[in-house]
Amino acid sequence: DLQERLGLSDAAPLAAKLQSMRGRDVAIDARNVSHIGTLCQQVLLAAAKEWHADGKSLRLIEPTDACVHHLALLGLTPETFEESEL
Repeated sequence: DLQERLGLSDAAPLAAKLQSMRGRDVAIDARNVSHIGTLCQQVLLAAAKEWHADGKSLRLIEPTDACVHHLALLGLTPETFEESEL
């Protein structure tokens, strides 16, 4: 589950947590997210690219409206993380 606010200082812990789950399909619960900063979005995007290269899936589930809004500011959608052409 993603925490409510994901800012600059949360990027490294998020990356480490994701790397610990590498090699399996992952569904990331975004139902509590009220803010997701650019660097955390980039961490998620890089992880999704790695997952797809490994033949696995990484997806965001139940994103809040705020999460969707913050993703849209960078031209992303929750579905972006599921696309094979990242």
